[in-house]
Amino acid sequence: MTGTIEADPPRAPIIAVDAMGGDHAPAAIVEGAVRAVREHGLRVVLVGRRNEVAEILAGHDALRQVPVVHAEDSLAMHEGALASWRRPRSSAAVACRLIRRGEADALVSAGSTGGIVATSTVRLRTQAGVLRPALAVPLPTGEVPTLMVDAGANADAKPEMLVQFAHLGCAYARTAFGVRQPRVGLLTIGTEPGKGNRLVRKTAELLAAEDPELLDFHGNIEGHDLLSRKVDVVVTDGHTGNVALKTVEGTAAFAMDAVRGALTSSVAARAGALLQRRALRDLRARLDSETYGGAALLGLNGTVVISHGGSGPRGIANACRLAHDLAAGGIGEQIRRRLQTRPPTWLHRLAQSEGAAPPKEPPAER
Repeated sequence: MTGTIEADPPRAPIIAVDAMGGDHAPAAIVEGAVRAVREHGLRVVLVGRRNEVAEILAGHDALRQVPVVHAEDSLAMHEGALASWRRPRSSAAVACRLIRRGEADALVSAGSTGGIVATSTVRLRTQAGVLRPALAVPLPTGEVPTLMVDAGANADAKPEMLVQFAHLGCAYARTAFGVRQPRVGLLTIGTEPGKGNRLVRKTAELLAAEDPELLDFHGNIEGHDLLSRKVDVVVTDGHTGNVALKTVEGTAAFAMDAVRGALTSSVAARAGALLQRRALRDLRARLDSETYGGAALLGLNGTVVISHGGSGPRGIANACRLAHDLAAGGIGEQIRRRLQTRPPTWLHRLAQSEGAAPPKEPPAER
């Protein structure tokens, strides 16, 4: 008697959470990891000082639900790129080691952005053909967020890198939000062709020359278009992107404070607010950075999500959900396919030149 052999179901991604990274670490990080397990059914492992983390887990009665991998060191919030070399046994570095060994699929950290970007880039390495990894941040534009790439990983970039950022963002939009053909816009000072500095003008030329079936370029957009849903992916260099991101975050916080002040200014206003509680709650959630989990560092051999430094338990749980969705959706494979589908000749040559001198290995982990 013959029969078919059924393949084993794919293993659910394991999320390595940096328990020691963030303004409220480790307590808020551990609680967020516990929430991710209990509320969303995710597989999570905490990385940090074992005794300290285990004590907090015990307080949540979660010692059997969330395993702990010991890491004796951690990245301080003020540390930048050199932290990857200075602290080879940090919790972030140990989490990257788990990914390289196949014992985890993604890293979530609320630690120093510069330190996490440097540590994960050095230890996980960029995917073949990727010139530079880039930070992709969801902007609060509704049920389907708009992605901005790059949001701070590369202050100085070349036009060819920005073209790749567009492809990285499209892969993210397809994987996380199901956008089949993401619309791409280039952030600059005017919508007319030819606006912007040399970097922007050259990038616009290269984006316009891309295969429209592979990359749907909708031209230039301005700062006031960031939240308008004109496009699905906003492309910019890391310096401009980080300034734009902080401006959006600050404006959102100011707007919520102004609304809160107006709704508590009188008895009538407070009564009206009671009638609009659900709408106000939805607005607050939409503008809250913790709703989206954090920024994804795209282009590495492993999924990395960097949460806001001030993230609380909800933000960490949502970051774990984002990391799970990206890893389960095969974000790395999506990027590989995009870059291998009719790569432009100039991009192929630049990738070869950029990859000619591989980065040195970090200090040995003892």
